[in-house]
Amino acid sequence: MISYGLGDAGTGLAATQLGFYLFPFFTGAAGLPAVIAGSLLMVIKVWDAINDPLIGWLSDHTQTRWGPRLPWMFIASVPLGISLAAIWWVPPGGIFQKTIYYILMAILLMTAYTGVNLPYAALSTELTENTALRTRLNAARFTGSILAGLSGLIIAAKVLSVGDQGFVLMGRITGTIASFATLVACWGLAPFAKQARQPIKQTEPFRKQIKRVLRNSTFLKVIGLYLLLWCGLQLMQTVSLIYLEQVMHVPNEVSKWIPIPFQLSALIGLQIWSIYSNKYGRISALYFGGMIWILSCLMAMILPPVSINSFMAIELGSLIKLLLLIITILLVGFGASTAYLIPWSLLPDAIDADPEKPAGVYTAWMVLIQKIGIGFSVQLLGLLLSFAGYQSKINCNGSIDCFDQPISAQVTIRLCMGLIPAVLVGLGLFIMRTWSDKGLHLETSN
Repeated sequence: MISYGLGDAGTGLAATQLGFYLFPFFTGAAGLPAVIAGSLLMVIKVWDAINDPLIGWLSDHTQTRWGPRLPWMFIASVPLGISLAAIWWVPPGGIFQKTIYYILMAILLMTAYTGVNLPYAALSTELTENTALRTRLNAARFTGSILAGLSGLIIAAKVLSVGDQGFVLMGRITGTIASFATLVACWGLAPFAKQARQPIKQTEPFRKQIKRVLRNSTFLKVIGLYLLLWCGLQLMQTVSLIYLEQVMHVPNEVSKWIPIPFQLSALIGLQIWSIYSNKYGRISALYFGGMIWILSCLMAMILPPVSINSFMAIELGSLIKLLLLIITILLVGFGASTAYLIPWSLLPDAIDADPEKPAGVYTAWMVLIQKIGIGFSVQLLGLLLSFAGYQSKINCNGSIDCFDQPISAQVTIRLCMGLIPAVLVGLGLFIMRTWSDKGLHLETSN
């Protein structure tokens, strides 16, 4: 459990920092227009999705003494750390030169990311056949991911206090952590991976993979849920710092720390929903968490600005508004933790519904469809902000506190933080209304 939890630490750290900071970094420190920043985020996700089926297929057909998955994680660990550091550097030149550089770094980063994350994710199905143990493995996975993400946010809050030059230092620190955590996980998982269930070995054409996926109705429901929940979560993460500083008027010295309560709440929620789902069922946990998530999104959309000029001279009224904002963020994290746990705990059911049980194929397609959806959602964010008159500025300290945004941009940011994610989560709950989860939570480990 400890080793499996460490396996998602490197990629979880990368995903958290990219999710919270990359869009503000592109529009502030690098000075890219919002529409280009959104397009870059789409390129990152779409390329990440494109290489998933290939690496999933290759890992299914890899044969080593350590099994098919660990060699991929081991080889990709160091490139993951190097590219994670390089993505936060601002190269010389104009918008075109910077865009080309970030496209190249994104391709390298997401190839290494998939090389670690996809084979690792397939292991949760192959290490055990027991549903309760699979749920616990996924809880351990996302516990490690959230703890690593939390450490990344703390590092970012510390080093970015010196301004935009802190991004380079942040990348070096987190890149080192990501590589080291992945290597330790490989070492710890090696004896268990040798005894894990082996995937199919025969070659399967791309067209047959599509047919396999489309005729598995259980998988289609799982991927629909995963796509909707993660599009909502990614949209909130991407716009969160902009929302805090440009809409809620939280000073830069405070805003960098506010995502940390989100991570802590998600970590607590992950443990609670894991226990709850094993006792009362995964769908019941999904509905309770989803409703909390929806209500907190709507709260975030209508909260009044905090309007703090300095944290050292905060007034009582502003303090109350700040506390209300933090409570809302805590509720968002608690509800949104179901997006980490539930879809992945349901995926083994979809894999087991296929007589051949090709875990790598289904894991790859699940991640592929989710990443394409997220890619288009962040592209939509860039377009919406651009149409709303959102302003970017180069070398802005934290990218947010240099100027006021027009009302149209502020309204758009509120919608992206509240209404749109709430609708996506609601649709996810709707498509799972006929899912049967009876008896699964009564299984016990041997």
